[in-house]
Amino acid sequence: MKLLAITSCPNGIAHTYMAAENLQKAADKLGVEMKVETQGSIGVENEFSEKDIEEADGIIIAADKTVEKGRFIGKKVLIVGVQDGIRRPEQLINKHQNGEVPVFHSDGKAANEFKKEKKDKQNPIYRHLMNGVSYMIPFIVVGGLLIAIALTIGGKPTESGLVIPEDSFWKTIEQLGGASFTFMIPILAGFIAYSIADRPGLAPGVIGGYIAANGSFYGSEAGAGFIGGMIAGFLAGYVALTIKRIKVPKAVQPIMPIIIIPVFASLIVGLVFVYIVGAPVAQVFESLTNWLAGMQGTSSILLAVILGAMISFDMGGPVNKVAFLFGAAMIGEGNYEIMGPIAAAICIPPIGMGLATFLKKKKYEEAERETGKASFTMGLFGITEGAIPFAAQDPIRVIPSIMAGSITGSVIAMIGNVGDRVAHGGPIVAVLGAVDNVLMFFIAVIVGAFVTAILVNLLKKDAVVEVAGVGMEISSEELVEEQPVKSMGATQSTTEEISKLTDITNERLIDIDLKGSNRDAVIDEMIAKLEEDGVLDSSKQFREAILSRENESSTGIGMNIAIPHGKSSAVRKPSVVFGLKQEGIDWNSLDGTEARLIFMIAVPKESEGDAHLKILQMLSRQLMDDQFREKLLTVQSTKEAYQLLEQIK
Repeated sequence: MKLLAITSCPNGIAHTYMAAENLQKAADKLGVEMKVETQGSIGVENEFSEKDIEEADGIIIAADKTVEKGRFIGKKVLIVGVQDGIRRPEQLINKHQNGEVPVFHSDGKAANEFKKEKKDKQNPIYRHLMNGVSYMIPFIVVGGLLIAIALTIGGKPTESGLVIPEDSFWKTIEQLGGASFTFMIPILAGFIAYSIADRPGLAPGVIGGYIAANGSFYGSEAGAGFIGGMIAGFLAGYVALTIKRIKVPKAVQPIMPIIIIPVFASLIVGLVFVYIVGAPVAQVFESLTNWLAGMQGTSSILLAVILGAMISFDMGGPVNKVAFLFGAAMIGEGNYEIMGPIAAAICIPPIGMGLATFLKKKKYEEAERETGKASFTMGLFGITEGAIPFAAQDPIRVIPSIMAGSITGSVIAMIGNVGDRVAHGGPIVAVLGAVDNVLMFFIAVIVGAFVTAILVNLLKKDAVVEVAGVGMEISSEELVEEQPVKSMGATQSTTEEISKLTDITNERLIDIDLKGSNRDAVIDEMIAKLEEDGVLDSSKQFREAILSRENESSTGIGMNIAIPHGKSSAVRKPSVVFGLKQEGIDWNSLDGTEARLIFMIAVPKESEGDAHLKILQMLSRQLMDDQFREKLLTVQSTKEAYQLLEQIK
């Protein structure tokens, strides 16, 4: 017998390793092969491979905190507290030997989580970055909105900028918002490092992020901004991970995650930033400031292009600050037409990204659309940082788009002789009367924001969403808003007409004895059914749509189910083929099971966008029922299968 075990305790120090050692000793004593994965303070060690899980006869989870179980679907899983792993290891193993442990079945959520985990492992850099961004966003939103409220209600335009009186209640609100912004970069860096190295990476990441944001460590007024924070986070994470992998005696293991790794990783990251990364950064920014000062006599349009690009490049970071401080210095010299283009450029990134989420909802997930609302609001108050979550998540598409928008707005403002008498930007300064030539200012902001929104939406792909209850991903291209159907004389079923699965299938589209020996052969077999039933104009074209979807990610959702699906102009009407393959086909499923119940969905490209989704939702709800799946697997005739499919509504 081969068993796997996971041990974990809340602190992740002593009990985690005690339980692991006792379970291993008990397994050796009883002649059972065992591998133990520890999820302690140092992170995951001795992690199971897919082969380990496939070959295991059972799993023991001895943990006092949440352990992801999605990878163990279909295996016998015994879940106990960590103390049981320490005190009763032999009894736990005996339960498996005596067949007293139930098989773990997915409730849908676990499968989804496991799918996400697998997908994340394929994109580790993106996963680590998104972990940092997700924790950073609340700090941006809280800080930005508090400052915006304080400026709106308590701000007074003065020669030195938009100022809230020191004795005002709104000064306190502004300071609270400023405090939130102070944590933004350290949190980003800390949780990037946490994602890479687990808890040992958190402290070095936060410290590295603080150094990146605080230029006084390396002689820069502006600091290294969110780009520097990203660098610090990855550096801290991989340094901590390297130290974590060093083999040390068991007696030293408990202090590794709380003393040795954080201390040494923090030292390395801090010294690297202060003595290697920081000094060159400071020199670059000083050179930029001198260069801008020397450009005043050159082309004003070229200067506007450069200022717009700098303001939007790092959204409140050091490059932004150099341009902003240059504009503020010009106000002191009585030149307000430098700050005017800057004031327009400042608000275009957040307003433009918010506008982008309003214009093309299918390009963004729900969380991004909510962030878009906050971003748009921050833009109205001249808070460029509102665009950072979008730029951090997708820098290749977002940063060029917001730079193009800010450059456009800056140039229009320069041509329109827009002036700004306070060191701030956004529509708020125009409302408060600090802007000269208000009409051209708003034209610059509106045009720039639309340039950003249109460009980023052209570059971005549609977002991917999941169908509730099933780990199936669907491109939101499949969820476009309903449009009138115009087909070449073919009758199209609408989603209102699809009240149950048998509205779009029949006994001719059911095959309870598929012959194909691999995935592609089964797909061809099922497409042939559609062609015979007159559903397709071109089987070749529809096959391309099906295989294109499979290449994005497998439609094998686990639990012996696969749902290949495609939208194509070759499809005349929404239809579903059901096939049964008793011995199973490798479909690269989430849980490693072979596909035995296969549903092929065919939807016209021109039909209502939610027809596809409605069919998937109907299938997902019913296929979560273990008994229903078992009944389908044991049908003896096409008629019997059809009668069962009538229950899918």
